[in-house]
Amino acid sequence: MGKLTVLALRAVLMALFAGSVFVQTVMVPLLAEDLRDPDAELVAYQRICVVVILVLGFLAVEVVLACVWQLVTMVGRGTVFSYGAFRYVHVVIGAIVAAAVLLFALAVVLAPGEAVPPGMVLLICGAAVAVLGVALVVVVLRMLLAQAVARDVEATRLRSELDEVI
Repeated sequence: MGKLTVLALRAVLMALFAGSVFVQTVMVPLLAEDLRDPDAELVAYQRICVVVILVLGFLAVEVVLACVWQLVTMVGRGTVFSYGAFRYVHVVIGAIVAAAVLLFALAVVLAPGEAVPPGMVLLICGAAVAVLGVALVVVVLRMLLAQAVARDVEATRLRSELDEVI
């Protein structure tokens, strides 16, 4: 990966991280305040659950962004095809699955009552399934990384054997 590509990706990651932190620190408290409005149709426990789920969801996004940053750093150093990359990939998979579970939890919290139409709850469940699909794609990419690491280890072994022969 070229240096320009790494810089561009890091700029995008920083912008996404800054946006996520902004939403957590500014927008979520404003939403919590709006949900306190007596005209809001959500029950008290639903309000608290929605805010907690949102904060945890953005935290999951931030974890994914931090791990991708580390993987990009490894790409820049040429060390991404090593066993050290798996720890970040595993954390990414876990954070994505956690985000999907949080989306399902949001649907469960919003389902009772008439505050949210059933179609919206169904859309949230569909989004959770889509997020799980992303986790599966990352699992497939992890398998590709495992194959690449195994081939790199084998190539290194063969090079050392060839050096001994020569």
